[in-house]
Amino acid sequence: MINGQTLKYVSLVTLTLQNALVGLSMRYARTRSGDLFLSSTAVVMSEFLKLLTCLVLVYIEEGELFKFYNALKQTIIKEPVDTLKVCVPSILYIIQNNLLYVSASNLDAATYQVTYQLKILTTAFFAVVILRRSLRKSQWSALILLVIGVVLVQLAQSGTVTLPSGIQQNHLLGFTAALSACFLSGFAGIYFEKILKGSDISVWMRNVQLSLLSLPFGLATCFLNDGDVIRKQGFFFGYDSFIYYLVVLQAGGGLIVALVVNYQPKTIIDKHSSIEKSDV
Repeated sequence: MINGQTLKYVSLVTLTLQNALVGLSMRYARTRSGDLFLSSTAVVMSEFLKLLTCLVLVYIEEGELFKFYNALKQTIIKEPVDTLKVCVPSILYIIQNNLLYVSASNLDAATYQVTYQLKILTTAFFAVVILRRSLRKSQWSALILLVIGVVLVQLAQSGTVTLPSGIQQNHLLGFTAALSACFLSGFAGIYFEKILKGSDISVWMRNVQLSLLSLPFGLATCFLNDGDVIRKQGFFFGYDSFIYYLVVLQAGGGLIVALVVNYQPKTIIDKHSSIEKSDV
């Protein structure tokens, strides 16, 4: 049986690897030659897969089908106000994931990875504002160095570039999307942590609530942005084995983050700091 301390470090290392892989994979998927899949549908599929996985985990927690059904009924149906608590992060996560695809489509992999690390800064900001946490001088110094590093990377970039595949990338659009995703990630992460640690509902049940509220908004985003293509080419237009791998990778990221939030004794900013230290 894995104890909490072991799970804490395993989840941190796994999250670090997942973050690196998903950035590279998204970039490749959006810039390779061939039919370009609809990123909005990939976001929905990742959320759907996460929902199914969390339902299985809740069932394992409960141990019996009857208890599983009662847990869902009691937590989701009979407590609608409690379920609506996760409405804000559920919507923000869908927007964030769509923005990340925009960013990955317009920034090279290295620039994307560096820029998206600004989520550590936004997480720190919201941890101080929402959770009333205080940061050490060393943490503030690290955040300042992070900002300087991102600025230097951005100064070295050009405006619009056409890739060999014929796809055009707009650096300003990519940077704006990444920056917006960082703010949404920071706020949603801290908000979700506050909800999670303010009740005795399990992290997997909270993620079931999160996905149930995210899916309708994600589907609406699909048909608002890509409705014509979906009607003509189908929901899974452009999908192949690599896109399915990317969907699984993204869904896994959401589950790993849930583990990190649940099993780490400190706030998310400390977790991100730990991840950054492990990268050095």
